[in-house]
Amino acid sequence: MLPEELLVEIQKYVQGETIYIPKQKCTYEKWGSLSGGRKKIDERNASIRDGFTSGKSICQLAQEYFLSTETIKKIVYSRK
Repeated sequence: MLPEELLVEIQKYVQGETIYIPKQKCTYEKWGSLSGGRKKIDERNASIRDGFTSGKSICQLAQEYFLSTETIKKIVYSRK
């Protein structure tokens, strides 16, 4: 899988062990971008903001979305 010269160089530092080679930063995907989880949370947060703007209280939203009041506050007071 690796070129022989590179393998020999790596063996100077590690032999018979498992090593981790991280991805390059330019290839990282943001959390939930592949599964759609991020989109669902963004939609939920927009709905929470709309509810707050429409007059629902922090406590009502917390109960409706099964989140803590502190989490609801973070969502409705964030700049998005």
